[in-house]
Amino acid sequence: MALLAVFTFAANAQDKRLRLGIYGLNHDHISGFFGQMRRGTANVVGVYEPSKPLWEKYKKRFNLPDSLYFNDVKKMIKARKPDVMLGYNAVGKHVDIVELCAPLHIPVMVEKPLAATLEQAKRMEALATKYNIKLLVNYETTWYPSFQYIYDVVNKDSVGKIRKMVIRDGHRGPVEIGCSPEFLAWLTDPVLNGAGALNDFGCYGADLATWLMHGQRPIAVTAIAKHYKPAIYPKVEDDATILVEYPTATASIEASWNWAVNLKDMEVWGERGVIHAFDGNNVQFKVKEGSFGLVNKPKSIPAPNNDPLVYLTAVLRGEIPGTDDQASLKYNMIAMEILDAAKRSINEGRRIVLQP
Repeated sequence: MALLAVFTFAANAQDKRLRLGIYGLNHDHISGFFGQMRRGTANVVGVYEPSKPLWEKYKKRFNLPDSLYFNDVKKMIKARKPDVMLGYNAVGKHVDIVELCAPLHIPVMVEKPLAATLEQAKRMEALATKYNIKLLVNYETTWYPSFQYIYDVVNKDSVGKIRKMVIRDGHRGPVEIGCSPEFLAWLTDPVLNGAGALNDFGCYGADLATWLMHGQRPIAVTAIAKHYKPAIYPKVEDDATILVEYPTATASIEASWNWAVNLKDMEVWGERGVIHAFDGNNVQFKVKEGSFGLVNKPKSIPAPNNDPLVYLTAVLRGEIPGTDDQASLKYNMIAMEILDAAKRSINEGRRIVLQP
């Protein structure tokens, strides 16, 4: 009974948590969020998923009550009145959530990236602006203490002005690491995902570079894509490298479904030093020739920037703006411009200059 109480959708008057609606279950990252439900930090009032078998799978795995389930999203919204909708569906369908929720003045947070295409992203931005709703994007790397440490060090001018960023995100491949069939069905589809590894992992680097550059738009993008495993991924590239040019710096974004190990790391080279985050918790700092500093573990990020749900709550309650950070619509529109230019560069075989 205690576990079921965690998932109760009828919050009492003392419940200060946001009323959360979930749109879709075919994004495997939903598993981490269901962990928050188990801990009682998330008040999910409804789950929309058109596939009943997929709902049954998650219901059994996380012991979810049937009272949460809806196969009609409009009925779910009417009955449960969520404060915000969380998108865990195909990236190419994120626009559907905003088209539904924006006129109802319901804010939206989707899993990365914002959209499959820049055209979809512009449609979403226009709706969010017209109806004055928050539209946010959740990236795993936003909550990495090591990346926040790099950002803070750079802003203190400890390494001088940024000259080069090298951002790597990848693993052995979604098939190889055992992603669910429902996830793979859209993740490896050029329409529903917008690309392969380029969108799946390149979005991290595009967002992080935008954050480190404080929302500065790049002047040009050049990219290459490789198709090393056509037998496994026949429709999309499985490796991409994106070079992003700024007036005073460059970013090299490396995205892959071909690496021998899972990796999300970042190096930032300044005029006087370099700082390297090996993962979410370990950083090495070098400011003079000879030897690197010791690897250290940065302190945890203080709330509300330490967790997607804590952050989301703070934004929707007006405690923080949510306008100039990794989750913001502003920064994610720039990230989408980078990804769009990268695709054009690959298709046209040339450097793409962005319009001012």
